[in-house]
Amino acid sequence: QMQLVESGGGLVQAGGSLRLSCAASGSIFNIGAMDWYRQAPGKQRESVAAITRGGTTTYADSVKSRFTLSRDNAKNTVYLQMNSLKPEDTAVYYCNADIYDSSGWKDYWGQGTQVTVSS
Repeated sequence: QMQLVESGGGLVQAGGSLRLSCAASGSIFNIGAMDWYRQAPGKQRESVAAITRGGTTTYADSVKSRFTLSRDNAKNTVYLQMNSLKPEDTAVYYCNADIYDSSGWKDYWGQGTQVTVSS
C-alpha cells in the first residue's frame, strides 16, 4: 500500500528552525513532483513549496528565502528545511506527491505533521 509518512514537526520559538521529512513507500515505479502544503486553523490549505523530479523548486512568497525544499530520489524522500520561523507559519503541514505505480499516475497525501511556532 502506498504511503507518504511525514516527520519532523513540533514546537519551536520564533526565529527557530525545523526540518520536515516526507518518505514515500510502496510499489513505486516513479515519483514526479513532490510538494508541501499547510493548513492553519480556520484557513484554507495552501501551497508552500514544490520540487520536480529534476530538482526545480518553487516557493510561496511568504516562505521564500526562509524555507528550502530538497529531495533524495534514491530514498523517495523530500525535505523541507524551515528557518527563521514565524508564528504565522503555525499550521499542519502536508506532503503531496505524484506517484506512478502499477495503476498509473496518482496523487497521494500524507497524514500531516503539526508545526507550532511560539512568539
